[in-house]
Amino acid sequence: MDSVRRKSMAIGAFVEGPAGGAGYNGRVTSFVVLSCIVAGSGGILFGYDLGISGGVTSMESFLKRFFPDVYRQMKGDDSHVSNYCRFDSELLTVFTSSLYVAGLVSTLFASSVTTKYGRRTSILIGGSVFIAGSVFGGAAVNVYMLLINRVLLGIGLGFTNQSIPLYLSEMAPPQYRGAINNGFELCISIGILIANLINYGVAKIEGGWGWRISLSMAAVPAAFLTIGAIFLPETPSFLIQRDGNIDQAKMMLQRLRGTTGVQKELDDLVTASNISRTIKNPYRNILKKKYRPQLVIALLIPFFNQVTGINVINFYAPVMFRTIGLKESASLMSAVVTRVCALFANVVAMVVVDKFGRRKLLLAGGVQMILSQFTVGAILAVKFKDHGAMEKEYAYLVLIIMCVFVAGFAWSWGPLTYLVPTEICPLEIRSAGQSVVIAVIFLVTFVIGQTFLAMLCHLKFGTFFLFGGWVCLMTLFVFFFLPETKQLPMEQMEQVWRRHWFWKRIVGEEEEEEEMQTAYVTYD
Repeated sequence: MDSVRRKSMAIGAFVEGPAGGAGYNGRVTSFVVLSCIVAGSGGILFGYDLGISGGVTSMESFLKRFFPDVYRQMKGDDSHVSNYCRFDSELLTVFTSSLYVAGLVSTLFASSVTTKYGRRTSILIGGSVFIAGSVFGGAAVNVYMLLINRVLLGIGLGFTNQSIPLYLSEMAPPQYRGAINNGFELCISIGILIANLINYGVAKIEGGWGWRISLSMAAVPAAFLTIGAIFLPETPSFLIQRDGNIDQAKMMLQRLRGTTGVQKELDDLVTASNISRTIKNPYRNILKKKYRPQLVIALLIPFFNQVTGINVINFYAPVMFRTIGLKESASLMSAVVTRVCALFANVVAMVVVDKFGRRKLLLAGGVQMILSQFTVGAILAVKFKDHGAMEKEYAYLVLIIMCVFVAGFAWSWGPLTYLVPTEICPLEIRSAGQSVVIAVIFLVTFVIGQTFLAMLCHLKFGTFFLFGGWVCLMTLFVFFFLPETKQLPMEQMEQVWRRHWFWKRIVGEEEEEEEMQTAYVTYD
């Protein structure tokens, strides 16, 4: 019977977490909800930037002022330029992707700030820098000011994206952690939708200065987050980790959970904090063999998130829809339509993630995205040539399939990329693990942002088959190597690896080595 059970676990790689947060008491209080709304609004910053950059780079007035070569190619002045190459420009891709280089560097510094000074401090820094960046964007008179705008926004996002998912995971009750953490992805979708609506509205302004409104309006959500962060409480985990103030952490935990019966959860937090205090260098520590599952997942989940091709839709949607023949207004509205679909899918994810679990959503979303990418590639291969416009019926069919793709991402890989790595990492490596996640996201986003227009120019419709192939690979990875973690307290996550068909070999070997070393020291 035991062997049959082990084989079934190997096939499904499924580990069911204990229901109801392993005996933890409490509920979702209004205090938790308000705190998480303020913190989660940081996702609006990320989403707004993703949406706004793609919109302004498809506006004729913006291109004419800052990227005249691209403007001439887009207008079709050169009949020798392929439809797939109309927007191919190194300078344009540097404008889009420079943000992610700055975010990559800053998130590594943000880990130390988050660990030493708290999650709230990192959120404050990120929001403040983002406000400064939006000022440069709205006032830009040359490409250099645009690049300063992007770098400052990247630093702001590096701090907020590193700290906010940690904050949400540590504030939420285990049984609702998935839904609350997914609120960050919902805010990203809201930010993209707001950006797309603003782009659509300001594109009609006579005089061609509407793009200034688009870029400067980023200061509004940043100001909301920065002011709100001043009043945010710190998480119980950090209160214990900072100075060992258990009484203060207990009072905060009681306020968050709406009950005085929080001793079991508090004991687990104290134990995790005691372990984390022994760690002097989290980045070095995460390389240890016993943290190998967490490191691999922290590297691969965000990597796979980006190679789905989602950011092609996020910040190149209007450009792509213009490429296949839609006019400026129609292309901007198409970006709005795809984001509305994503918004509804995010709500679905929040409702079902703690019921059905992480694995089922990732697998189902993966299949949905595979079919979408391959279908778009096939339509472009047959109906979209180097010269001449695509028939409108097929252009709108591509739009519909892109909506299906975006929805599949938005209720699976979108929110779970931020949730899974934060909940599997123990406290002693949690901040470093989240920095790894955000660094990988920014690095791969930079590479894709810098190369996509060139890829589209050279691979043409094959670009979508390439993304579809990556989605196939990542779906297989989830099926074989990602265990289920729903409703399992973060402080008890180590049992997942000891029960998994593959990871137990690695973690088990580490435990045996530590036991042998302990025995040797004792004998000696």
